[in-house]
This record gives sequence, structure tokens and C-alpha cells, in this order.
Amino acid sequence: MTGALTSAVTFGNSFARDLPEMAVPWQAEEFPDARLIVLNEQLSGELGLEPAFLRSPDGVALLCGNAVPDGTTPVAQAYAGHQFGGYSPRLGDGRALLLGDLTDPQGRMRDVHLKGSGATPFARAGDGLAALGPMLREYVISEAMDALGIPTTRSLAVVTTGASVYRETVLPGAVLARVASSHLRVGSFQYAAASGNADLRDRLVRHAIRRHYPHLEGAENPALALFDAVLSAQASLIARWMLVGFVHGVMNTDNMTISGETIDYGPCAFMDAFDPATVYSSIDVGGRYAYGNQPAIGEWNLARFAETLLPAFHDDREQAIAIAQEALGAFRGRYTEAWRTGFLAKLGLRDDADETAVDQLINDLLALLHANHVDYTSFFRMLGGAVHGPSEPVRTRFLDLAAIDAWIERWRAFGPDAELMARVNPAYIPRNHLVEEALAAATDGDLDPFHRLLEAVTQPFHERSGWERYAEQAPEDFGAYRTFCGT
Repeated sequence: MTGALTSAVTFGNSFARDLPEMAVPWQAEEFPDARLIVLNEQLSGELGLEPAFLRSPDGVALLCGNAVPDGTTPVAQAYAGHQFGGYSPRLGDGRALLLGDLTDPQGRMRDVHLKGSGATPFARAGDGLAALGPMLREYVISEAMDALGIPTTRSLAVVTTGASVYRETVLPGAVLARVASSHLRVGSFQYAAASGNADLRDRLVRHAIRRHYPHLEGAENPALALFDAVLSAQASLIARWMLVGFVHGVMNTDNMTISGETIDYGPCAFMDAFDPATVYSSIDVGGRYAYGNQPAIGEWNLARFAETLLPAFHDDREQAIAIAQEALGAFRGRYTEAWRTGFLAKLGLRDDADETAVDQLINDLLALLHANHVDYTSFFRMLGGAVHGPSEPVRTRFLDLAAIDAWIERWRAFGPDAELMARVNPAYIPRNHLVEEALAAATDGDLDPFHRLLEAVTQPFHERSGWERYAEQAPEDFGAYRTFCGT
């Protein structure tokens, strides 16, 4: 079997080669009844992999880790992290394996990673398995994020294992094969810093620059240059989350990538009615990772990243701290610029409009949306139709009709561009009630609702007749929504 695999795909091992102290060789659990449930043929083509091969018995065995090409050694990656503000020095891939990296036809290096492949030495008494529902959740939401133009890990396939997973109930087990430009995290640097091994830290810096920011090779201070690049990437990423109403749900430092890609879709969701205090995760009882807190948490995580690099910033600790503080100070400005530019586009406004007047317009709108419990996504999609058409579909969402009428009049005075709004405001997102409907049906063996939802959200700006239910807000009887991490 390995010979056939070797002819179909070849993995590199740059992570394990460069950072052996952070890579534990390991094998996936045996799954004798593995079956392919969903395959991302578009992504497999991008990677230079033949869909026909991935659908074959050898391909399915690869996608769940039961067989790997000759010369390939899967590894569990070590990392540390702050989880809900508390530091854990040893986390790592407890139920995941890095198969390796491959170079796609465009010359980009991509990691192929398995989630739910069995317990590793980092499992911390967990069973290392994953249930079908959470793996399909990551699949549909990560692919929706990619379609929205938001940097993200991608989902290549979901394979059912034939094994039962015991959570609140007995559930079908599954493995997700996902793809990323790497799986380096802030937590990776926290692990290296905690080791006290300066050489490991410096190799990790060089590895990260090679993988993600090769233009920084030769920088006078590589660690500082890397920090600044990651800060910019994360400021842009979090602004994009906020613009589409995405709530990550568990922004621990081990879930913040060095690449600026969204990773680890556990208790995530898209906001329904606009409310900065929105929390969906069942374990976020204090609201640490609420929608409105995400920019501040991103800055906090980056401060933890800076702490790991202090000795590389400068030999003198006081000077190193001053350098870190100055570098971190750029986050708020870069985040605000990215968010404001994106919000102007959502409103169809030019970036040369009067800044004070536009900022007041934005603030007043957000206050109106919050006070009137207006659905975030559908509001902006409908607003585009009010540029030249009637405002009635928009205003009927509000209790305070006089306030929204006055706001629309002010907004129209800026000359908004309806075509721009249609390009950036999605008609379809993975709405929570539709996600739950699709996952429940899939768990019972019916994948049609999942595929229908996937088709809608991977073409989010293309509004189609007959797809109205995918654009509608949750029904009133949907109730208070809670998500779970799926472990």
C-alpha cells in the first residue's frame, strides 16, 4: 500500500527536520472501517492531488492516517499556551498529527494535518478522537471563511472511522484532514521560550520566516521583524472576523497562528443579531472571547508572543521590553485602519469621505443595530438595495423607524456604491440554525442538508432564486444558541 501512496503524494518534513525538539513521531489509531464522507475536490486540485486517488482505498487510508507514503513519519507538534488566560506549559497535538508538508503546483508549501486521529502523548487523558458533527462543522465554516476571502486553514476531507466516540451521547467518529500554510502558533513560541533553549527559539524564528515571511530573511533583527509581520497579519485577520460577524469562541494563544490564518474551529459561530457581548461557546462563561472582545484579546495574545522573543529583541531586558512595547503599540492603529476600511466598503462609501462625519455615521449605525436587535448579515445585504431603491425592507427590521429613516438619509448623502456593497456583504453565511440542522442530519446518515449548505456558503455573494432560506435569519423559536468545543 505504501508504494501506491508514494507514487501519488510525497510529503516533506520541514517542521520535524528544523525543530525536532517540538515534534513527537507518532502513528494514527487504526480505523478498519474508514469511509470517505466529503472530499474537497477543488482544494485537492490546488494541492496537485488527484481526487480519484483520494477516493480510492489507499487515499482514504491516507486521509485518516492509517497508511502513509514511504519515508513519511507523522508527528504530534508540541506547543504551550494561555487558555482562558491561564498558562499551560505543555499542550500540543493531543488528537492530531502532522502528516507533513507538500509543495503545491504554485510553489506554495502547505501542511497536511489530521484531527481526530487518536490519542498522542499530549492527549492529557483524552481519547484523542473526534465526532463527525464537529469535524463537519470545521469543514463547512472554514470553507465558508475561505469563500469570504478570510485567511484560514482549509478542509480537505472528512472520513468516518467506524469507531464510536463517547461524549454526552454515543456519536460516530471521524477524522478531518485539513490544510494550512503551517501550524505554527503563538503557543509554539511559548513552548520554545519555556524550554530555555535560545538556539531552539532562534531556529523557530528562522523557520517561521522561511515559511511565511521570506522577504524578512536578512533582516537586522529577525525576531522583531517577525513579530511586526505577525502583528500586521493578525490585525488584518481579526478586523475581517469583525466585519463579517464571526466569533471564534476560543482565542487561546495556542489558537493564534503565525501565518495569520484562522485555525481551530471549535465553538465558533457567526453572530445573528448585532451585539458586541455575543458569546456562543458553552465554556466561555465569563465572556472573555465575546465578539466585541476579539481585538483586545488579539492584542493580549500578541503581548504574550512578544514576551517569548524579548531576549532576541535586545540583550538588555529593559531595552527589550521597551522595544516590545513600541512594536506592540502599532496593533491598535493597524487593526482600526483595517476595520474602518472594511466597514466603509460594507457601507459602499469611498475612503476619502469626511472622516469625522463617516465615523459618527458608523457609530450611530452600530448603536441602532444593537438597540433594535437587528440581524447583522442580512441588514448589510438589504442595505445595498436601498441605495437607489426603497428602504422599506431595511427599515422594517427596526423598532425605532424615525431613527433608521434619519440614518438612511444621512448615509445616502455620501453617495454609496451599491455594486461595492454587493461584492463585500455576503448573502449567505453558515447560519447557526442551518449548521445545526445539517450536522444533526449528517450524524443520522443524511448528508444532503450539509452539501446544500456548503454549496450556499462557498458562493456567499451570488444571490440565487430558490435559496432564500439560506439568507434568512434564525427563526424566533431557535432560542439561545450554544456551541461546544467537540472534544
